[in-house]
Amino acid sequence: MLTLHTAPLLLPPGAEPLPDGAVLVQGEAVLAVGPRADLSAAHPGARTRAWPGLLTTGLTHARAVPLLETAYHPDPREYDQLGETPLTGEALARLAPDRTRWAGSVRRGLQRLLRQGVTRVAGPVTDPAVRSALARAGVSVVGPLPAPGDGVPSFDPFAGGHDALSGVIPLVPGVRADLAAFDVPDVAALRDGGAAACVATVLAGRLVHRAR
Repeated sequence: MLTLHTAPLLLPPGAEPLPDGAVLVQGEAVLAVGPRADLSAAHPGARTRAWPGLLTTGLTHARAVPLLETAYHPDPREYDQLGETPLTGEALARLAPDRTRWAGSVRRGLQRLLRQGVTRVAGPVTDPAVRSALARAGVSVVGPLPAPGDGVPSFDPFAGGHDALSGVIPLVPGVRADLAAFDVPDVAALRDGGAAACVATVLAGRLVHRAR
Protein backbone atom coordinates (compact mmCIF):
# COMPACT_ATOMS: atom_id res chain seq x y z
CA MET A 1 0.00 0.00 0.00
CA LEU A 2 1.15 3.53 -0.77
CA THR A 3 1.08 6.03 2.08
CA LEU A 4 1.60 9.75 1.61
CA HIS A 5 2.93 11.53 4.70
CA THR A 6 2.44 15.30 4.46
CA ALA A 7 3.19 18.33 6.62
CA PRO A 8 3.22 22.12 6.29
CA LEU A 9 7.03 21.91 6.30
CA LEU A 10 9.17 19.02 5.07
CA LEU A 11 12.77 19.03 6.30
CA PRO A 12 14.93 16.69 4.20
CA PRO A 13 18.39 16.43 5.83
CA GLY A 14 21.02 18.18 3.75
CA ALA A 15 18.45 19.87 1.52
CA GLU A 16 16.35 23.02 1.61
CA PRO A 17 13.11 22.89 3.65
CA LEU A 18 10.07 22.28 1.46
CA PRO A 19 6.81 24.01 2.39
CA ASP A 20 3.73 21.81 2.00
CA GLY A 21 5.95 18.80 1.33
CA ALA A 22 5.31 15.09 1.33
CA VAL A 23 7.00 11.70 1.49
CA LEU A 24 5.49 8.80 -0.42
CA VAL A 25 6.13 5.44 1.26
CA GLN A 26 5.69 1.97 -0.19
CA GLY A 27 6.24 -0.87 2.23
CA GLU A 28 9.43 -0.20 4.16
CA ALA A 29 10.95 2.29 1.72
CA VAL A 30 10.61 5.87 0.56
CA LEU A 31 9.26 5.95 -2.98
CA ALA A 32 9.27 9.69 -3.64
CA VAL A 33 9.83 13.06 -1.96
CA GLY A 34 8.38 16.34 -3.18
CA PRO A 35 5.56 18.87 -3.08
CA ARG A 36 2.35 17.46 -1.62
CA ALA A 37 0.23 18.60 -4.54
CA ASP A 38 2.46 16.88 -7.10
CA LEU A 39 2.70 13.56 -5.26
CA SER A 40 -0.99 13.55 -4.40
CA ALA A 41 -1.94 14.13 -8.02
CA ALA A 42 0.45 11.45 -9.26
CA HIS A 43 -0.77 8.87 -6.72
CA PRO A 44 -4.49 9.56 -6.08
CA GLY A 45 -4.99 6.14 -4.51
CA ALA A 46 -2.40 6.62 -1.78
CA ARG A 47 -3.55 6.75 1.82
CA THR A 48 -2.75 10.20 3.20
CA ARG A 49 -1.49 10.91 6.69
CA ALA A 50 -1.46 14.68 7.20
CA TRP A 51 0.70 15.76 10.14
CA PRO A 52 0.91 19.22 11.71
CA GLY A 53 4.12 21.20 11.85
CA LEU A 54 7.30 19.64 10.55
CA LEU A 55 8.10 16.27 8.95
CA THR A 56 11.64 14.96 8.77
CA THR A 57 13.66 11.78 9.08
CA GLY A 58 13.71 9.89 12.37
CA LEU A 59 16.10 11.31 14.95
CA THR A 60 19.40 9.88 16.17
CA HIS A 61 19.89 9.60 19.94
CA ALA A 62 23.52 9.67 21.08
CA ARG A 63 22.87 8.39 24.62
CA ALA A 64 19.84 6.15 24.28
CA VAL A 65 21.72 2.92 24.97
CA PRO A 66 22.87 4.00 28.46
CA LEU A 67 19.25 4.95 29.17
CA LEU A 68 18.20 1.41 28.37
CA GLU A 69 21.18 -0.48 29.82
CA THR A 70 21.73 1.37 33.12
CA ALA A 71 18.25 2.43 34.22
CA TYR A 72 15.06 0.63 35.23
CA HIS A 73 11.89 2.18 33.78
CA PRO A 74 9.00 1.43 36.15
CA ASP A 75 5.76 -0.04 34.91
CA PRO A 76 2.81 2.32 35.57
CA ARG A 77 1.51 -0.32 37.97
CA GLU A 78 4.71 0.20 40.00
CA TYR A 79 4.48 3.99 40.24
CA ASP A 80 2.99 3.95 43.74
CA GLN A 81 5.93 1.91 44.98
CA LEU A 82 8.82 3.04 42.77
CA GLY A 83 7.74 6.39 41.36
CA GLU A 84 7.84 7.37 37.71
CA THR A 85 11.54 8.34 37.46
CA PRO A 86 13.98 5.76 36.03
CA LEU A 87 15.96 3.98 38.74
CA THR A 88 19.76 3.97 38.51
CA GLY A 89 22.76 3.33 40.71
CA GLU A 90 21.99 2.18 44.25
CA ALA A 91 18.21 2.27 43.70
CA LEU A 92 18.59 -0.08 40.74
CA ALA A 93 20.91 -2.34 42.71
CA ARG A 94 18.38 -2.59 45.56
CA LEU A 95 15.59 -3.42 43.12
CA ALA A 96 17.68 -6.14 41.45
CA PRO A 97 15.14 -6.89 38.69
CA ASP A 98 15.10 -10.39 37.27
CA ARG A 99 15.37 -11.03 33.51
CA THR A 100 11.63 -10.78 32.88
CA ARG A 101 11.29 -7.54 34.79
CA TRP A 102 14.39 -6.11 33.10
CA ALA A 103 13.10 -6.99 29.63
CA GLY A 104 9.87 -5.13 30.43
CA SER A 105 11.88 -2.10 31.51
CA VAL A 106 13.80 -2.10 28.24
CA ARG A 107 10.59 -2.26 26.22
CA ARG A 108 9.10 0.67 28.14
CA GLY A 109 12.24 2.73 27.72
CA LEU A 110 12.27 1.99 24.01
CA GLN A 111 8.65 3.09 23.69
CA ARG A 112 9.54 6.41 25.31
CA LEU A 113 12.30 6.88 22.77
CA LEU A 114 9.91 6.20 19.90
CA ARG A 115 7.57 8.83 21.34
CA GLN A 116 10.44 11.31 20.90
CA GLY A 117 10.81 10.53 17.20
CA VAL A 118 13.97 8.43 17.69
CA THR A 119 14.63 5.76 15.06
CA ARG A 120 18.43 5.45 15.37
CA VAL A 121 20.62 5.04 18.44
CA ALA A 122 24.37 5.20 18.88
CA GLY A 123 26.13 2.03 19.95
CA PRO A 124 27.77 0.00 21.21
CA VAL A 125 25.04 -2.20 22.68
CA THR A 126 26.23 -4.71 25.29
CA ASP A 127 23.05 -5.83 27.08
CA PRO A 128 21.39 -8.81 25.34
CA ALA A 129 17.89 -7.64 26.31
CA VAL A 130 18.54 -4.21 24.82
CA ARG A 131 20.05 -5.68 21.67
CA SER A 132 17.05 -7.97 21.23
CA ALA A 133 14.48 -5.20 21.83
CA LEU A 134 16.14 -2.85 19.34
CA ALA A 135 16.30 -5.59 16.72
CA ARG A 136 12.65 -6.56 17.19
CA ALA A 137 11.51 -2.96 16.94
CA GLY A 138 13.70 -2.27 13.91
CA VAL A 139 15.57 0.63 15.52
CA SER A 140 18.91 1.15 13.76
CA VAL A 141 22.16 1.07 15.74
CA VAL A 142 24.94 3.31 14.43
CA GLY A 143 28.51 3.83 15.54
CA PRO A 144 29.41 5.75 18.70
CA LEU A 145 28.66 9.49 18.67
CA PRO A 146 29.91 12.31 20.89
CA ALA A 147 27.64 12.19 23.94
CA PRO A 148 27.02 15.64 25.45
CA GLY A 149 26.34 16.12 29.14
CA ASP A 150 27.00 14.09 32.24
CA GLY A 151 24.83 12.06 34.57
CA VAL A 152 21.65 10.25 33.61
CA PRO A 153 20.84 10.84 29.92
CA SER A 154 17.57 12.38 28.86
CA PHE A 155 15.01 10.80 26.58
CA ASP A 156 15.08 14.02 24.57
CA PRO A 157 17.68 13.42 21.82
CA PHE A 158 18.39 17.19 21.67
CA ALA A 159 19.33 17.37 25.38
CA GLY A 160 22.77 18.71 26.14
CA GLY A 161 23.03 20.45 22.79
CA HIS A 162 23.22 17.28 20.69
CA ASP A 163 22.02 17.77 17.12
CA ALA A 164 19.74 14.76 16.67
CA LEU A 165 19.29 15.70 13.02
CA SER A 166 22.99 15.38 12.20
CA GLY A 167 24.39 12.30 10.54
CA VAL A 168 21.00 10.95 9.50
CA ILE A 169 20.38 9.29 6.16
CA PRO A 170 19.24 11.65 3.37
CA LEU A 171 15.55 11.58 2.63
CA VAL A 172 15.64 10.22 -0.92
CA PRO A 173 13.85 7.45 -2.83
CA GLY A 174 15.01 3.97 -1.88
CA VAL A 175 16.03 4.60 1.73
CA ARG A 176 14.20 3.00 4.62
CA ALA A 177 11.12 4.99 5.58
CA ASP A 178 12.09 6.26 9.03
CA LEU A 179 10.19 9.49 9.65
CA ALA A 180 9.12 11.72 12.50
CA ALA A 181 6.60 14.55 12.65
CA PHE A 182 6.70 17.36 15.21
CA ASP A 183 4.08 19.97 16.00
CA VAL A 184 6.49 22.89 15.67
CA PRO A 185 6.77 25.58 12.98
CA ASP A 186 10.42 25.14 12.04
CA VAL A 187 13.68 23.39 12.85
CA ALA A 188 14.80 26.13 15.26
CA ALA A 189 11.71 25.55 17.37
CA LEU A 190 12.38 21.81 17.29
CA ARG A 191 15.96 22.20 18.50
CA ASP A 192 15.01 24.77 21.15
CA GLY A 193 11.93 22.99 22.46
CA GLY A 194 13.13 19.42 22.17
CA ALA A 195 11.50 16.34 20.74
CA ALA A 196 8.54 16.20 23.15
CA ALA A 197 6.50 17.86 20.37
CA CYS A 198 6.64 14.59 18.39
CA VAL A 199 3.20 13.66 17.07
CA ALA A 200 4.20 10.64 14.96
CA THR A 201 7.08 8.23 14.42
CA VAL A 202 7.34 5.97 11.38
CA LEU A 203 9.82 3.10 11.52
CA ALA A 204 10.49 1.16 8.31
CA GLY A 205 7.15 2.36 6.97
CA ARG A 206 5.21 1.37 10.12
CA LEU A 207 3.46 3.96 12.27
CA VAL A 208 4.86 3.07 15.70
CA HIS A 209 3.84 6.21 17.57
CA ARG A 210 0.95 8.60 17.13
CA ALA A 211 0.13 11.28 19.69
CA ARG A 212 -3.43 11.24 20.94
